[in-house]
Amino acid sequence: MTTLLNDPVTRNKAYFDGEWRSTPKTFEVRHPGNGEVIGAVADCTPGDAERAIDAAEVALKVWRNVTPYERGKVLRRWHDLLFAHQEELARVMTLEMGKPITETRGEVAYAASFIEWCAEEAGRIAGERITLRANHKRGFSAAEPVGIVYAVTPWNFPAGMITRKAAPALAAGCVMILKPAELSPMTALMLAELWLEAGGPPNTLQVLPTNDAATFTKPFMEDQRVRKITFTGSTPVGKLLYQQSAKTMKRISLELGGHAPFLVFDDADLEKAAGEVVASKFRNAGQTCICTNRVYVQRGVADEFTRLLTEKTAQLKLGDPLANDTNVGPVVEQAGLDKIKAQVQDALAKGAKATTGGQATEGLYFQPTILTNVAPDSVILREETFGPVAPVVVFDTEEEALRLANDSDFGLAAYAYTRDLSRAWRVAEALEYGIVGINDGLPTGNAPHVPFGGMKNSGLGREGGHWGLDEYLETKFIGMALEQ
Repeated sequence: MTTLLNDPVTRNKAYFDGEWRSTPKTFEVRHPGNGEVIGAVADCTPGDAERAIDAAEVALKVWRNVTPYERGKVLRRWHDLLFAHQEELARVMTLEMGKPITETRGEVAYAASFIEWCAEEAGRIAGERITLRANHKRGFSAAEPVGIVYAVTPWNFPAGMITRKAAPALAAGCVMILKPAELSPMTALMLAELWLEAGGPPNTLQVLPTNDAATFTKPFMEDQRVRKITFTGSTPVGKLLYQQSAKTMKRISLELGGHAPFLVFDDADLEKAAGEVVASKFRNAGQTCICTNRVYVQRGVADEFTRLLTEKTAQLKLGDPLANDTNVGPVVEQAGLDKIKAQVQDALAKGAKATTGGQATEGLYFQPTILTNVAPDSVILREETFGPVAPVVVFDTEEEALRLANDSDFGLAAYAYTRDLSRAWRVAEALEYGIVGINDGLPTGNAPHVPFGGMKNSGLGREGGHWGLDEYLETKFIGMALEQ
């Protein structure tokens, strides 16, 4: 099998109802680095969605009865195929959404890690015996697959966000219908192709791109057979899906927006803290939901920390995402660039200063930027940027830092640097976020077995580890009375 970018399967077909199918319409995918069209993919319709649901219903009856050990073997082969095609997958991701090639290579490994963990964990899915009060009764719990899953994934992690959902769902015995992001659908089609090559039964993982997400999604929300929704994306869309899922009482997982604060206290290792802010903030050009969005530094070390942060940021290379020495690539689309420019201009108009960067360049590129003296009412301190800009704000006390950090509708990730053990515990417990990094700008560590998810408007449920697997399992109680 060859999964090359010029392969017709990858370019212009979708996989559903047991076949790679062409559709009357297609839509183009462009490389953010230069705006060139890299291909076209199928533009699926609500009618296609209904066919996929019908096919999934049949596939579920078979797949749920495959032993967890056998399901694990298929997942293991899928994992191995991702590594066999690592460079190819990485290149397609970079072409689709502009992430530097060095990062997309790492994303393939990250995506594969979820498959590997779930392959191993599948055989451990079990219930338990429950002691009952009556001597002649026995009780058991059983873990059973939820059923048909509809998954909607974002463009910023074209492989990782798919396997983080698909691997536990398939390990649990569910079947999945996936709608990948319009900006990065080709990676999803390649993953489906590799799943089939690994021995995944037909229609257990169907992938249907579409350029009209709202219309396409409607059949899934209305069909009682679809029992689970998993979505990663914006908070407004997540809330809409949450409302719609109530009509048929679907299980739902939502990983939504973030606005991560990074607190630097006066006893912190400033060199390391500055390096961690850079690593957290500028990964994928700042286009991740757990990127640092607001930097709060204690007054006594503010000047020195800002100097270090500015120096390290100025050293980042902005350029062609296919080049191995590029640190920051383009943002994914014009609307994202316009949002970044508007937030920076708003901050500058209110008295902020750019110590490095501050400007858009040719195409969809924006310079890695540090802003200081940022006014409290600046938009950049209230809304997620999703771009390579870090605003720095000075605070005086621990209480003030926590108040500023928690003053947000979002609660996905937060970070803090301090050498004070007592403060570390106080801050970790007081931050109203689902993920907290203490002296660690990447606390999840690209690990598949840790819980990933947020509080407040950042979502519901968790992905990763047994928490993520549990999202695709129903608990059934079985009580049995013995003859007396």
